Formats: sequence, C-alpha cells, structure tokens
Amino acid sequence: MSVAVGQNLPPTAPVPNANAAPKRQLQAVRLTQPIKLDGLLDESQWQEAPVATDFIQNRPNPGPHEKNPTEVRILYDDAALYVGAVMHEASADSIMRELSARDDLGNSDFFGIFLDTYNDQLNGYGFFITPGGVQLDSRYSPAGGEDFAWNAVWDSRTAVRGTDWVVEMRIPYSAIRFSAAPEQLWGLNFARQRKRDNQKFFWNELKPEANGFVNQWGQLQGIRDIKPPLRLSLTPYVSTYLNHYPYQEQGVRNTSTSFNGGADIKYGINESFTLDATLVPDFGQTQSDNVVLNLTPFEVQYNENRQFFTEGTELFNKGNLFYSRRVGAQPVGFHAVKGQLGKGEQVVKNPGETRLLNAAKVSGRTSKGLGIGLFNALSNDVYATVRDSTGQERDVLTQPFSNYNIVVLDQSLKNNSYVSLVNTNVTRWGRTYDANVTGGLFRFADKKNAYAIDGQVVYSRRRGKSFASDADVNNQDGFKYQVGVGKISGNFTWKVSHGIESDTYDSNDLGLLLSNNSIEQAIDFNYNKYKPFWKVNNLYTYWGISNQMLYNPRRYRSVQLYGGGNTTFTKSFMTVGAEFDAAPRRHDYFEPRVSPLGRLYVRLPANVGGNMFISSDYRKKLAYDVSVSGRYYAQDRGRPNRTGLGIGISPRYRVSNQLTFRYDLSWSRQDNQIGYAGGMSRQEPLDELYLDESVLGRRRVVTVTNTVSGSYTFNNRMSFTIRTRHYTSNVHYYDYLRLLDKGQEEAIDYRRNRDTSFNAFNVDAVYSWWFAPGSQISVVWKNAVSSFLTADKATPLYFDNLTNTVNTPHSNSLSIKVLYYLDYLMLKRKNS
Repeated sequence: MSVAVGQNLPPTAPVPNANAAPKRQLQAVRLTQPIKLDGLLDESQWQEAPVATDFIQNRPNPGPHEKNPTEVRILYDDAALYVGAVMHEASADSIMRELSARDDLGNSDFFGIFLDTYNDQLNGYGFFITPGGVQLDSRYSPAGGEDFAWNAVWDSRTAVRGTDWVVEMRIPYSAIRFSAAPEQLWGLNFARQRKRDNQKFFWNELKPEANGFVNQWGQLQGIRDIKPPLRLSLTPYVSTYLNHYPYQEQGVRNTSTSFNGGADIKYGINESFTLDATLVPDFGQTQSDNVVLNLTPFEVQYNENRQFFTEGTELFNKGNLFYSRRVGAQPVGFHAVKGQLGKGEQVVKNPGETRLLNAAKVSGRTSKGLGIGLFNALSNDVYATVRDSTGQERDVLTQPFSNYNIVVLDQSLKNNSYVSLVNTNVTRWGRTYDANVTGGLFRFADKKNAYAIDGQVVYSRRRGKSFASDADVNNQDGFKYQVGVGKISGNFTWKVSHGIESDTYDSNDLGLLLSNNSIEQAIDFNYNKYKPFWKVNNLYTYWGISNQMLYNPRRYRSVQLYGGGNTTFTKSFMTVGAEFDAAPRRHDYFEPRVSPLGRLYVRLPANVGGNMFISSDYRKKLAYDVSVSGRYYAQDRGRPNRTGLGIGISPRYRVSNQLTFRYDLSWSRQDNQIGYAGGMSRQEPLDELYLDESVLGRRRVVTVTNTVSGSYTFNNRMSFTIRTRHYTSNVHYYDYLRLLDKGQEEAIDYRRNRDTSFNAFNVDAVYSWWFAPGSQISVVWKNAVSSFLTADKATPLYFDNLTNTVNTPHSNSLSIKVLYYLDYLMLKRKNS
C-alpha cells in the first residue's frame, strides 16, 4: 500500500541550510504488546503506526520521487526501537540479493535507518540490512566520516513476499546512546538502494550541493519515558595457535603452539558515556599488512586492522594526531640492539612488536553536545636476546614499560560547527624520553551553512634522553598551525588555506608525521553538476594550486598546479575519471637525508603527470577497473630523461550470489630516478671514502603486485574468504653521484652494487561464523614470507623472483578463536 507524502506527519520545520531540503517528521508509537521478529509485519500495531514514504532519489539523478514505494514504520518499548519497512518492487527478480560477509554490502539492494540521538546534526548511527539478511552498521562524525568499522549488537529479519521485500529490525537501546530527557527528539533518515537501476533514495531529501550529511536528516518524535539502560557486556575469548617455520637448525623446534585468553568489556558509565576495554588482547588473526619496499625518506603508513582500534574511534581521530599503529608497534630500541653488542655477541631474538597488556577507551557525548574521549593503553617491557661465542645469553631492553594516553574534548556548536581540544601523551618508564602533543581545532560556519572557516593549532613537547643514549632527545618543542576559509555549499565551492609546521614539530610518538619543517599555501576550487546532462549522470571536478617552502631556513620547495574530475555515463553506468598535475623545478630537501635540513637538495626538473581510470558497472557478473598513470620530466643538465609509467587492472567475477572472485594487477616502472643509494657504513673502503657525503644513484625501479582473492558466503552469518598477494620490487642502479651545494651533482667512482630485489608473499584465509548475536568462531590460516636479494643476487626477472619466493622458507600459522557475547540485560531477562 502506498501512502501519500505528508499523511500522518506534522508540518515540516525549517533548517539552517540555504541548500538543504525541509525536515520531515515521523511519529514513533509505543508498543502495548510484544511483537515477533520474523519479517512479516503482521501484528496490528504495525498497521496503526504512521508511515514514512515517498522517498526522494539522491543517485544517480537527485530530485525525482521513487516509483516503487517504500513504507517505513517505527515502534518502541522500554528496551528497544523497532523498525518495519516494506520495499515494493516491479517483480521479484528485480530484487538483487548477493550474500556477503557482515559490513560488506556486495551487489545487493539495502534498506537503512539513520539516527542522530542527540539531534546535534553532526554525529549519528546507521543500521542497514540487505534482502539476504546481511547486517551493516556505521557511525557518522565530522572526524571519522562514515565509519563501518563500528559494530553493534542488534537483530533483524528479512523476507521476500511476492514482489516486495520486507525488513524488521530490533535495535536495543544498549546499542546506541541518548539523553535521559523524558521526551526524546532524534534526527532520523531512511535510505533505500535499488541496485538493479543503481538508484539510491532517502526519506528526508539529501541534496548533494548542500554541505553535510547528518544535518540533512529529518526528525523522529513521540519517544517518551524511556531510560538509557545499563549497558554492560562481556566478550571473553579463547584462541589457540599452531605455528610452523622450517628453521632447519639443530635444537630448534620448527613447530610451536600457544593458547591465549582474554576479554573485551563494554560498560555504560551513564546515558552518554561508555567504557570499552580489552584485557590481554590477541590480534594474531588480523589481516596481513601490504608490505612494500620503501625507498623514500618517509615512513610507510599501514592500515589499522585491529578491531579495538578501528571501532568507535571517531573522537580520537580529531586533528589526525593519533596513529593507532603506534600502540603495540615496533619497540623504540629495535634497531639499537646491534649497537649494544659486546665482542663475539650476536642477536638471537629481537621481537618486532610490543605486546599490549590492556587498552581502554571512554567516549560519549552529553545532551549539550560535549563529546569526551579518553584512551589509555599499557605495554610491557620488551627484550631482545643476544648470545656470545660461549653460548651465554643475556637480555637487552628494547621497549620499556609504556603508557599511551589520549584526551579529547569536542564541543558541537550551531550551524554544523565545533571546537575541540586534543592531547596525546606517551610516558615511558626508565631513563628514556616522554612525549606530549596538545592541539586545538575549530570550525565555524554561517547560519546558511554556505561559508566556513576552520583551523588547528598544535604544540609538541618531548623531554628526556634518547633511548639507550645519554644524549637529550631532539625536537623538544615544536608547533603547527593551519587555517582555511571557503565556500562549502552549492555547485561551486572554494577554499584558501595556509599552514606551518616548524622544524622541531614532532607528533610521531603517538601520531604520524611524514615530515615537518614546512610552509604551505593552497587555493582549491570545485565545480560539480549533480543532475544528468548530455549522456552522463553527473560531473565532479576540482583544480587548484599549492606552494611549499621550508620553514627553517626559508627555502623554495615547489609550486604545483593540479586538477581532475570524474563522471558516470547514464546508459552503461561506466565511470571514467582523470587527474593531472604540473610543476616547475622542485627542490627535494628530504631525499639526501642529511642534517641540518636545507643545505643540500635533490633537484627534480619541471614535470607533468596524470592518471586516467575506467570503472565498469559492478551490477554485471564480470566487472573491471583499469587505470593508467604516467609522468614526464623535462631535460635537466645532461641527465637522461626521467619517466614514470603505471598500469592497474582489476577484473572481478560474480559466479553466483554466494561466490565471487577478484584479481588485482599493479605494475609500475620509473626510469632514471635519482635517489638516495642506501646507508653508508665503514665496512668497505668505498663506504669510508663517501661516509660524510650524500651519495645518490640513478636507478630503474620496477614494481609488480599480484593479488587474487575469493569469497564464498554460506549464509548471512557464515563466510569464507581467501586472499593471496605477491609483491616484488626491483631496483637497478646505473651509476652514482655525489650531491653538492645548490643541487649540483658530481659523478663518482662508487663501485659497490646496490641493486635490490624485494619479494613479499602472503596468504590470509578466514572462515567466520557468527553463531549468535555478537558471538563468533573464526578459523584463520596465514602464510607469509619475504626476502631481500641484493647486489649480484638481485634479478629484475619477475618469474625468477616468484620462484625464489616459493622456495624461501615460509611461516605458517593456523589459529582458532572463539568469542562469546554476554549481555547483562539479556541474562537478567532470562533469570527474571
């Protein structure tokens, strides 16, 4: 049954956004009798509740009303919110329903509800369900955007009835947070995706030209006299590991086993704040990192795959001052062990990770819009083991007992604005140094949400001795600030920004800072068309110009002009896009890796580069992504021309609604690249000769990555995935040179072979069964190997490297982990 817009709904209310649609309202109805969660919606109270309908299309053509109606009703009681939805269709085979793992949408329709429980128009929850019953949930915030790493425990049922598909949800109040007010007013929206036509609809119209997402939701009224429940849950785990590595050494066992146990705890301190803690955590089943050969002077940033550090961390990500991989990372003295060896000693064991004892976080937001986040983690001492020629062993401390702490205060303001204070602190026991970073952030928008100014000011402080040294730590005091102003709504937007990072600013103890000592200004423009025109559905474009300088001493670094855009064709739903950038001569002060910064630089000649990509229609069984990139450098003082080329191909094939395969190939080649030729040492006369010089090499770098993955989903609670990745990168040096002042170079007779071939191979196979809400059994097999081939052993031939990788001893791990979710309220109801 289709219900006309406005029926059973109060009049709409205005919103403070010049481009946003009016806010719709929906009335929730209190349950008088229990309902059965079966996806049928046959209880009488469903029929008596007001209906939200007449959804409005957001993609691919914003504005039109849906032709196949959606009907949504909301009920509630003292324990949960109930959502019933009917999605009408033209025919049953129009309902696309690929099965996938939890939080993976796949090639499927979906229905979703959004809740802004404090009605602050900044932060919210999303709960989604597909026709196959696959659940997805997310958090929304200015810092984290759309965060599907967040998981809640809730229940749902779906059913296909004729030409309709039906959803019934039960969202317990323990899964969300809200105030203790006697009458609630929540932000509300619903979403529906019709994958057959690639259409997405929202109940409260979401205008793409308006700034913000949560602030464009409607309102949920009528929820009265509910109390935030006691939110207390315990998820104990047990895990066992069988590890194998062929050491082929007498007295050393190739196989080892381990048994672990611990728990995750969630406790609702009050209606606003929740304590999350993990005791003796086990992260052995997390997906393997995509390890690469790093030739740059900067650290490689890896994805965070540990659930505790990805779930509910939107407050801690404010200002980008927290890099969670620092917690439990490589010990600070990992590379200092060799410098502490005595005569005849060698390293026997040097752990590459710091074992956490526990970690906890408290986060929430008050009814006045004040968000508070507290994070704390403790790691134990870490020791390396060294052995002398007599067989005597001793321990060398590489990581002292450490405390990691974060405090965040985030006040939401009117007009989608906020002010925030962030503090991170690392305290290490013993003589080594401690680190502290404090930052203030702000964003102020006008009443129409058309213009905004934002910025941040950060101060870093480090005190103490460098690890395993009597010297004071460097970068003791530093600062950073950034400010920007611009137009944020409409088809045409722009922003002007300026920022400085001092040469002593250092947030790397608990954050990620690739480089400091920088002054940067930029002007950015965007022009987007959201309505279909010509043969395309939309058009998104951007362009701008930036300038970079060293902060101390003041030195020119670069000027860059850049731009790009993408569009989707109406009939084929093929998306195409392109990006470009152009720059005059650039001075790279970081590649020489000398101190103090600013004396030497590698010159990069004027260059132009870009990339193009094509992405086909994912609704089809066979789909693909293809990308091509290239860069050309101008002739520079007799150097051979420097060039770069990259190709990416990624086909995917959906065998059925349960079985999918994907292949990713990435190939790149850089010719005549000028780069640092590796660390010099005193081991050879040639190294001694150039020890105090910055020796560079002209090189060719070829990198190939092959990744094959597949997934089979048995049902909406059980799945199997496997991912195999082989990475190889080959570096061949043509000749070497000495770097002089003002970017001058001098050829040298450096004859040491610095060629390198690096190979990495990983297999991650995961069987996962959610046998009860919040409870899971996972079986994981991980295979890993990596190797460096240097000098004459290095080979540029791909299949030679693959053969070497296959024949190199592999590390294998088979693990089983069981988590069981225990909720206090559920146990209480069973015992009452």
